[in-house]
Amino acid sequence: MAKKTLKDEVAEKIHTTERPSLKTKKTTKNARDTKPERKKKPALKEEVTNGISRLNGKTNGRLKSLPPDLPVEVKINDQVTTAVKSSETKTESAPKPKVKIPKPKIYARKEPLISDLPEATPSVSKAKTSRVSGEKKIFVIDTSVILYNHDSINNFEDNDVAIPITVLEELDNFKKGNDTKNFEAREFIRIIDSLSENGMLTDWIPLVKSKGGKFKVVMNEKSTVDARQIFDDNKPDHRILNAALALSQEYPERKVVLVSKDINLRLKAKSLNIAAEDFLTGKIKDVEGLYTGISTINNLSSKIIDKLYQQGYCMPKDIGVKNPIPNQYFILRNTTTSALAFYNSLSKKVERIEKRSAFRITPRNAEQVFALHAILNPDVKLVTLQGVAGTGKTLLALAAALDQKRNFKQVFLARPIVPLSNKDIGFLPGDIKSKINPYMEPLYDNLKFIQSQYSEKDKEYKNITDSLDNEKLVIQPLAYIRGRSISNVCFIVDEAQNLTPHEIKTIITRAGQGTKIIFTGDIYQIDTPYLDAQSNGLSYLIDKVKHHSIYAHVRLEKGERSELANLANDLL
Repeated sequence: MAKKTLKDEVAEKIHTTERPSLKTKKTTKNARDTKPERKKKPALKEEVTNGISRLNGKTNGRLKSLPPDLPVEVKINDQVTTAVKSSETKTESAPKPKVKIPKPKIYARKEPLISDLPEATPSVSKAKTSRVSGEKKIFVIDTSVILYNHDSINNFEDNDVAIPITVLEELDNFKKGNDTKNFEAREFIRIIDSLSENGMLTDWIPLVKSKGGKFKVVMNEKSTVDARQIFDDNKPDHRILNAALALSQEYPERKVVLVSKDINLRLKAKSLNIAAEDFLTGKIKDVEGLYTGISTINNLSSKIIDKLYQQGYCMPKDIGVKNPIPNQYFILRNTTTSALAFYNSLSKKVERIEKRSAFRITPRNAEQVFALHAILNPDVKLVTLQGVAGTGKTLLALAAALDQKRNFKQVFLARPIVPLSNKDIGFLPGDIKSKINPYMEPLYDNLKFIQSQYSEKDKEYKNITDSLDNEKLVIQPLAYIRGRSISNVCFIVDEAQNLTPHEIKTIITRAGQGTKIIFTGDIYQIDTPYLDAQSNGLSYLIDKVKHHSIYAHVRLEKGERSELANLANDLL
């Protein structure tokens, strides 16, 4: 049995129902164990006094050291009495009845019912969020974007633009030369120099033409994730990736996007968890739905077709067209006959087209008939011919231009200098004409084919040769067109799919009074890096100007070069 402590003995003596003897203040252990005789019930005050005295005896007087006015509760015969030890007086509290605390009732567990739920939950209004400057994106532009469009820095709305210092180093290598990319590099450097007149390039400088965006040059090309070590090469592309990574660490609350025309660089950026996208300005959305310039209407009434042959025209509502596009071509058919027509936006009528030749080049299908008509139409100043190889784009354009050369001071043929697979042929001996002739050979091939339609004794044969000698017919690379003002000239631009939208704009703005411009090309046969079927200048031009009265477009689909060429187009 465990030994009782002093505290246990005191509590036992106070709360016991036994009545100690009141004769002696101090008793022995044997005396405490025996019951005293109960003669009469002592007064309550005496019991309290005796209890305190016994406590002093057990604690060797330590009760006297208790703080004054300390209440002591004593339970005697179901009555609670509070005695207060004071150094001056002893007070006695009035007896209070014992407060009974009711026991909590225990109920069986009850699952909540749907009926117990509130009928409606009060709606909490959401706080309105406003856009702050930290939510603006930071676009890191690559060198390819600048060479594609020198004004690209102003095409990011209210977002900020970052230019890695490596980009400026690469532009320094492109600033010399007469090619279009050299011009783009020089123009961009001039724009940056003009914007930074009153500031430092390492600070955010406002862009004047944008909607509140800023730009700066990124000098820091070091980050915790080093692209040069990952790809094991210290090339400019990897330093540009490091600049984008450094910006992501410097501005963690903003989205950093790398913009590049280089597909492989975009893939590398995404492998490093950097958002990357193509430069979308000047890029059309749907190539397959690009305007063809030709519509076919079947099951047309024979009366309408007879009216076209008799009167030469009909109204657009007669063929079921409500809002025709200017210079749109139609193939009208029924079970017995057909007719070719186009919508003349000046007369507001659908007029019939007759098949005709140009320099003995006779069209072999309806598409070629439309192409010749568009080039020979004096009211049309801008023509685009789009089609695969072998459809006769360049040949038709050259033949129609020669057929009406009396209406122009000069016939000018040009094409961008982009050899097959973008491989340079190196330095060639001779003057500039000898160096450029290999690039111009495709145009000479078509010219020789037209000459072969005549014998050497014919006047037309000699006229072509004399036109080349007298520079009435000029074949030059497109790089030398910048800065010129071309008036009263029939200007043919071959392989226009290798031009950027900005280059197309530069060429058209060179046109003076009495000039007609013809663009030919295949948007699916592009030899220039960073261009595709959506972003090349020919697709951009077709999509933007199709509703103008001085513009006509024809897409040639059927190849007429040879069966072998058609086999390659269809199966290879």
